Amino acid sequence: MEETPSPAAPAGAGALDVREQRNGRTCTLTLAGELTEAARRPLVRALTDALLEVPTLRRVELRLGEVTFMNSAGMAVLVQLLRMTAPRGVEIVLVGPRATVTRPLQLAGLWHRFTVAEH
Repeated sequence: MEETPSPAAPAGAGALDVREQRNGRTCTLTLAGELTEAARRPLVRALTDALLEVPTLRRVELRLGEVTFMNSAGMAVLVQLLRMTAPRGVEIVLVGPRATVTRPLQLAGLWHRFTVAEH
């Protein structure tokens, strides 16, 4: 199992910290901070790297328990991740999302597009 912070994760207030861990056919991205437009680059980069480096990848877990804020741009990033993985049949799983993530997704009608796990 390998865990690395994303080199593209911005520093400072409001930033999103992305930590990546790979275990066989699963890639886990642990997010902490704000899920906004600024999160697009580090998340897309981490997912692209995983898709390119692990041809047998079947599951990407987004651990969202430490996300403190999400806006519509953050929702768009999550949808982009779904679109990136769909052609290869890779499942995106939202793990432990707080109300800061679940409520906007529910209000936007996007909640049903994601698999959700408590842990």
